[in-house]
Amino acid sequence: MDDLRTPPPDLYGRPRADTFFRFLTAFGDRYSPALGGPLLRRNPRRPLGRPAPALQLVVAARRAVAADAVELTLADPSGGPLPPWQPGAHLRLTLPSGRERHYSLCGDPTDSADPADSADPADSADRANPAAYRIAVRRLPDGGGGSVEIHDTVRPGTRLTARRPRNGFAFCAEPAVLLLAGGIGVTPLLPMAREAQRHGLDWRLVHTGRSADTLPFADELRALDPARVHLRTDDEHGGPPTGAELLAHAPRGAAVYCCGPAPMLAAVQRALDASPASALHFERFGAAPVTDGEPFTVRLGADGPGLAVPADRSALDVLREARPELAYSCRQGFCGTCEVRLLAGTADHRDRRLTPEQRAAGALLPCVSRAAAGETLVVDL
Repeated sequence: MDDLRTPPPDLYGRPRADTFFRFLTAFGDRYSPALGGPLLRRNPRRPLGRPAPALQLVVAARRAVAADAVELTLADPSGGPLPPWQPGAHLRLTLPSGRERHYSLCGDPTDSADPADSADPADSADRANPAAYRIAVRRLPDGGGGSVEIHDTVRPGTRLTARRPRNGFAFCAEPAVLLLAGGIGVTPLLPMAREAQRHGLDWRLVHTGRSADTLPFADELRALDPARVHLRTDDEHGGPPTGAELLAHAPRGAAVYCCGPAPMLAAVQRALDASPASALHFERFGAAPVTDGEPFTVRLGADGPGLAVPADRSALDVLREARPELAYSCRQGFCGTCEVRLLAGTADHRDRRLTPEQRAAGALLPCVSRAAAGETLVVDL
């Protein structure tokens, strides 16, 4: 890839612009009320639609799936069916402490609460109502506290709330597919592998990690088709794989789905053009590296302290050093958990959630948004 700081020009990582999507984007910019387009704005006399109520879930089971990872099975407390989902979807969970975190669903979307829904599993993934959700969480002692809370306090019987499943990493079921997982990054890819096997696609999956005991779901993966699954550990190969080594497993013209740590993703991006693969879809573990950043200042209230934000750090990271209780979740500008109010200053909004009206009213997501060099943003937490 020529420039890893910018996303590929289209969804599939092709080196050319997609004419249809360029037109669609321009149309949306003009006509979508969510984007502040001048036409088709919402009638102010029409009430806003009610948001979907949060899901009430109970931990039905818990089991270790790797040396430092546990799987939780989440069910409706009354035993009823849950909203359907597609491979690549995630849950936004609210933990007992109030922390909100996103976790990929790693079960099978065709596991239905009603046997009649799954009479034809190959044709029912878009309508089955599952009896339970499955997620897996790796313990990160130096993380933001969510994984430690789950490992230390969440047990069968614990009640949790969640947003309905959302999907920002959709599986398109191309005829040839390579799935690349780094450690716990296998969670969204496991349902994709099941889907690929169910539909008879030409698929391969490479799961990498430090050692064999750190690879979750190895038995489930091998049970799908051992000839298509490659488990690759650093301790047996003298270190992490290169992007070229990972992509060498790709069938000719394959679409690549990659989920893992930032170095793995960067290596795959760099090696993509020279590989047999033709497209790349990816999901990050956490925040992307700051690009084109300038140093600026964020001030806590009109009379509060000014905090220096370096060019290579986010305002959220700096704010949390002063206010550790500041909530956050995705760190990628789409969940809205870390929203603060901008009282003064000109922000460079880089999020994918806020509408122009919300930004004009003072909403700011400090996980990704920045300011020009030397600018001071005054915020209210």
